Amino acid sequence: MRVGVPKEAAPGERRVALVPETVGRLGPGVEVVVEQDAGVEAGFADAAYVETGATIGDPWSCDAIIKVAAPS
Repeated sequence: MRVGVPKEAAPGERRVALVPETVGRLGPGVEVVVEQDAGVEAGFADAAYVETGATIGDPWSCDAIIKVAAPS
């Protein structure tokens, strides 16, 4: 299963739905795709996601999308 983490679009939103620390906890068979700079406002660089096993790319092509706020 591919899980996508898009950048939050709501004005003033600084959170991200998935932090790098939790990427590896999702278990085998789960691939995480994070939109470029999705975690920057929350203090997480793209490199931190890559180091924990995520890839940077198009989250909207994934099987499931996780967000803080509802997609617009």
